[in-house]
Amino acid sequence: MSETVTVTITQLDNYRFNVDFGAGLPQLVADEPAPMGAGTGPDPARLLLSAVANCLSASLVFAFSKFKQDPGGITTTATAHIERNERNRLRVGRIDVTIRLGRAGGELEHLERLLGQFEDFCTVSQSVQSGVPIAVQVEDTAGTVLKPGGVTV
Repeated sequence: MSETVTVTITQLDNYRFNVDFGAGLPQLVADEPAPMGAGTGPDPARLLLSAVANCLSASLVFAFSKFKQDPGGITTTATAHIERNERNRLRVGRIDVTIRLGRAGGELEHLERLLGQFEDFCTVSQSVQSGVPIAVQVEDTAGTVLKPGGVTV
């Protein structure tokens, strides 16, 4: 199975952008924190964290449902460790994720098996973890290619 997913980002002002997820989905405003932006919305690192945390949470819920188990609700916290690389550029150096179940582990069946496999089904975390090639192309207002899309990692 192959599919494509598209979002459209439109600058509102300075570092504030409207994020359009497509028809029928709510839009959101993203912004860099001060001093660059005004912090009126989540920044790109928080958006990345939310994608990783949400995907892992959904994968775990799916794993529990396959075994007809109810984890009693889950709460997931993701933390990005922002570091400087060898060129002194800020990068997400590591992401720590903690998923808290709403029930005691002793109340759940097949726990070892489902915990051993749920991460493999998370599209986002598995892709980010292995390094996703990204092709970036820049065009002007007329559609003229100013920088052809090459793949970077």
